Amino acid sequence: MPAVAMERFDTIIIGGGPAGSTLARSLTHQGLRTLVLDKQNFPRDKTCAGWVTPAVLDALQIKPSQYSLERVMQPIYRFRIGMMGHKAVENDHGDTPVSYGIRRCEFDDYLLRRSGATLALGEKLSRLEPVSQGQWQVNGRYQAPLVVGAGGHFCPVAARMGDGPGRHETAVVAKEVEFAMTPEQTRSCMVRGDTPELWFCQDLRGYAWVFRKGHYLNIGLGREDSHRLGDHLQEFVRSMQDAGRIPTDLPGRFQGHAYLLYDHAPRPLLDNGLLVIGDAAGLAYTQSGEGIRPAVESALMASDVICQAKDYSRDGLAPYGQKLQARYGQRQQPGQRSLELPAWAKAHVAPALMRSHWFTRKIVTQRWFLHEHVPALGST
Repeated sequence: MPAVAMERFDTIIIGGGPAGSTLARSLTHQGLRTLVLDKQNFPRDKTCAGWVTPAVLDALQIKPSQYSLERVMQPIYRFRIGMMGHKAVENDHGDTPVSYGIRRCEFDDYLLRRSGATLALGEKLSRLEPVSQGQWQVNGRYQAPLVVGAGGHFCPVAARMGDGPGRHETAVVAKEVEFAMTPEQTRSCMVRGDTPELWFCQDLRGYAWVFRKGHYLNIGLGREDSHRLGDHLQEFVRSMQDAGRIPTDLPGRFQGHAYLLYDHAPRPLLDNGLLVIGDAAGLAYTQSGEGIRPAVESALMASDVICQAKDYSRDGLAPYGQKLQARYGQRQQPGQRSLELPAWAKAHVAPALMRSHWFTRKIVTQRWFLHEHVPALGST
């Protein structure tokens, strides 16, 4: 059998989601020969509620008016927020969209195709081996001095550097479905496209959502405690159907997804010639679980470090970890326990807060989900 010709790159990225494609585009534009390898072919489905803030679009240099010409982009002006079993409140955020609904199958494909990188799609990472002179060999076919893991929670690069994923990690587990409604379902659905709905579990260990994007409907629930996740989801769906807010004839299969919250993620970020970004690094916002903005920002920070590094040793890549900590704060140390309200306090305090227009607007929406208090990356 003839030997396989080795293809050499400056960087190999494992995973073609928003983190991987953003890094690929940045490195390619700076003259680095970059390969993106992903086990799936694109476009592909991705479990996610699917909204992006103006800060994300600015970082990605995407104009909504252009993107929306051929793809779904639902402007969001309001949020409907409540605690399960209680009445919801609705907050209007003005005449300018505070976020946009997208379909991840379209969004991720768009980002990857425009990256300019070499793509190896439908190819799983099966072999990652160090070779001489600080090089890594991938699948016996590709070689580079730097391999970046951008493959989400189960990223094999992250697994090589640490001992995750595993039971020692406190992961959020979510189930979600997104489907095109029939004309009859579209007419009967009470959820408005410009007003996503967020419903918090009574123990505050997670929340559910209902999000309409044109004639597409996205329904899901995520919890940091995955025990009885399916039961929680069924109860929520049934309550929404009983209230007449969503169709009674939903598709039967909900897709699963896991990710780590930033404060609770113990994963190493880098090693000699290795680095992880996005969900592979456990960067989702702790309050909301939103991961697209940290994914994009971590990719841009990684790009800066990669292009300025004298070498790709641990010391050479160390500024990446420093940039993440400066941006998102110090992570909770192993064994350190965060302050948490006792169950009786949650039962009395949380429902009242969730009925408050001020709290749901200023804290839940603007701070936890939209992160309007966080300046754009690189701004002063």
